[in-house]
Amino acid sequence: MDTNKEMIKNFLILNFIGKENKIGLKLNKNFHICEFDSKLYNNDQLVISILNLLKKHKVNIDNKFSILVNSGPGSFSALRVSLAVAKGIKISKNVSLYGYKDADLGRFDPANIELLIKKKQLQKNLIKPLYLS
Repeated sequence: MDTNKEMIKNFLILNFIGKENKIGLKLNKNFHICEFDSKLYNNDQLVISILNLLKKHKVNIDNKFSILVNSGPGSFSALRVSLAVAKGIKISKNVSLYGYKDADLGRFDPANIELLIKKKQLQKNLIKPLYLS
C-alpha cells in the first residue's frame, strides 16, 4: 500500500450526520452528488438513495471499490445508520472502508474530497463516531 490516493479511485462517500446530508459517488473520474433535505430526511432515505444512485450509474461494487463515511461529530441516529450501511456494504462486497472527521472535509465537493484523500486524513476500518450531545 503506497498511498490512499492510489488505493481510492472509485468510491461512495456518505456525509450523513444530521445536517447538510449528502452522498457522493466517484466513478471513472465522474462525480455525482445526492443531497437530502435535513428537515425531511429519515434513515430509510439513505439506503434507498444509495441503491438508486448505484443503480442509476450501473456501479459494480467489487474489492477495488471504497466507501468513505463521515464519523462526525453529528446526530447519533444519522451517524449510526450511515456507519451501519457502510459496514454492511464492506462485509457483503469486501470493499475498503475509511472514516473521516467532518472538520477535515470542509465543503462537500470533489476537490475537497480528493484533498482529504491526498492528505491521508482517512481512518481505515476502525471508525469511532463522534456524537453531538
